[in-house]
Amino acid sequence: MYDLITIGRCGVDVYPLQTGVGLADVETFGKFLGGSPTNVAVAAARHGLRPAVITGVGADPFGAYVRRAIRDFGVDDRFVVTFTEAPTPVTFCEIFPPDHFPIYFYRGEHPPDLRITSGHLDLDAIRATSLFWFSLTGLSKEPSRAAHHAALSARTSGWTVFDLDYRAPLWESRAAAREAAGRALPHANVAVGNLEEVETAVGVRDPEAAAQALLDAGVQIAIVKMGPEGVFARTSGESCLIKPVEVDVLNGIGAGDAFGGALCLGLLRGWPLERTIRFANAAGAFVAGRLACADAMPTTAEVEELLEGPGVRS
Repeated sequence: MYDLITIGRCGVDVYPLQTGVGLADVETFGKFLGGSPTNVAVAAARHGLRPAVITGVGADPFGAYVRRAIRDFGVDDRFVVTFTEAPTPVTFCEIFPPDHFPIYFYRGEHPPDLRITSGHLDLDAIRATSLFWFSLTGLSKEPSRAAHHAALSARTSGWTVFDLDYRAPLWESRAAAREAAGRALPHANVAVGNLEEVETAVGVRDPEAAAQALLDAGVQIAIVKMGPEGVFARTSGESCLIKPVEVDVLNGIGAGDAFGGALCLGLLRGWPLERTIRFANAAGAFVAGRLACADAMPTTAEVEELLEGPGVRS
């Protein structure tokens, strides 16, 4: 039924409508769909793919908003579970372009997306989907951790992408995150993360060494995002270094999710490695030049137009 299924956090992003102003002084905010795996599904839908998301929301107005927003973006919400025990998470950020975007998570002790159990999963759908996307954050707490491993055990073919999405405030320690990553890596055939995230997963920060460590852990494609230095990707037989697309950065928070949705497109279309990474890199740049995450995800045509523009560096 689906080109891809993502699993993990969702919530409401409350972003300042003023840049260069701390939260203590912000006067106006905008409300947007948030949560990295959910935003990846939205980004994939913008490219014409058929996604669904597995996540949880609270039985509150924000939960109703998240469900409606997921559907409105073209993502199937049938696997979204409503929990009466916990409110829908809210995330605030501060916007100090070009490279300082502090994030403040209000998720409580046990947010709905980490209450997903293996009993909530449609393992047949997970087995059948062409691509399954999961993140490190989903492994941070039970019963979500066990549900993730049940889903990974059901995967016997297709792409399984591990987003090394490390958010320090959501873990008891970095060592615990590294242990969880080590257990999950053998179940994935693609791993993607920034420098801090790959260092958390494999203990190495150098992009080439980290990519090799990820391959040694069992993945087929290792992708290391290096911010202003671009993106490095490696398989057992090739590697590529893609330079950044120059844009005027407004809010860099959603860039990784746009990258993820575009990566899904390249993998599912069978594109060569360099084309896939170059396209995903441009998709991330597109969103970095805009305020929101989900609302700003580009279409395929918009990414291609950006790639053809004067700001692209070879």
